[in-house]
Amino acid sequence: MKKKALVSACILGEYCRYDGKTKKINAVIEALGDEYEIIPFCPEAPLFGTPRERINVVEKGDKLRIITDETDVDVTLRLEEEIEGFLEKHPAFDRIVLKSKSPSCGYKTTPVLNEAKEQLYLGSGIAANIISQHSPQIEIESELDF
Repeated sequence: MKKKALVSACILGEYCRYDGKTKKINAVIEALGDEYEIIPFCPEAPLFGTPRERINVVEKGDKLRIITDETDVDVTLRLEEEIEGFLEKHPAFDRIVLKSKSPSCGYKTTPVLNEAKEQLYLGSGIAANIISQHSPQIEIESELDF
């Protein structure tokens, strides 16, 4: 039985980014090779379509929220439900590779903004946070590690 790798779908070449493009990284695909069953992951596309309005991680008080860039809609709960549902369907994996800087998938590389949309610091996206709590024993990698 192959090991399982959870991988951001845009890294795999899927056209699921907010701008309708992809960020295919052949080095990631080649490194996983035949050793892993690859599980593509994108929590945004099923909810908001592709292309879509950009989202941001925004610090409001002591909480991080996911807010649409132009319309200022809080989509945090919808994304949390989507991510939790995905993890129920795919509860176990051996490796995690997520897209850096993403408001969903970025791990310690995502700009966290204040309500005036000014960058406060680099943190993690909503999915990266939930996945790291779900599987704390697995190091989260990004395309930058390949």
